[in-house]
Amino acid sequence: MFFRGKQPETSIWRRFRGATDGFTFVKEEDYHAAHVVANAERVVDLFHVLSSHLPPAVDVSITDARTKRTWRGENVALPDVREAIARMKVALAASGGVEFAVYSSEDQITLNPQLELFIYARTDSWLYILQGKGLVEQRTVRTRSWKALRGEFPPAPDLDEALRATAERLALALAV
Repeated sequence: MFFRGKQPETSIWRRFRGATDGFTFVKEEDYHAAHVVANAERVVDLFHVLSSHLPPAVDVSITDARTKRTWRGENVALPDVREAIARMKVALAASGGVEFAVYSSEDQITLNPQLELFIYARTDSWLYILQGKGLVEQRTVRTRSWKALRGEFPPAPDLDEALRATAERLALALAV
């Protein structure tokens, strides 16, 4: 149990974060890019939390590295997408192997199969949002040492079912 005291809430995140928690932030010619690395549960939770900063209608793309299936949808209601992410958090963090992208014309947040978070945006606002979440900007971040090649993810029946249900709930079309 956590007791609230005079410390701000973000101090809890800082106290219990791993040594590898952090992000890089670079400005490219047309956009800003962030690469976030933390433990699996935190990255998936950040994916869910950060999605709240997107506009009310977003485009969605989900690719399952195990089955090679891709679902896509346009102008999906953000609350529905966030609910779907919340329902899948445990299965995603436990198994990985899914690329889940939520994007608009200005911003894109992508959880990759190795459970790393990538953010692409036209403005630098994400730098301040990530710092507000207790992440530390670093020159480089250590990527997952256990990265698997495509097709090397072990079977995950719970995640397969969650993906199918999510695609159905969000009315995503199976891409060809």
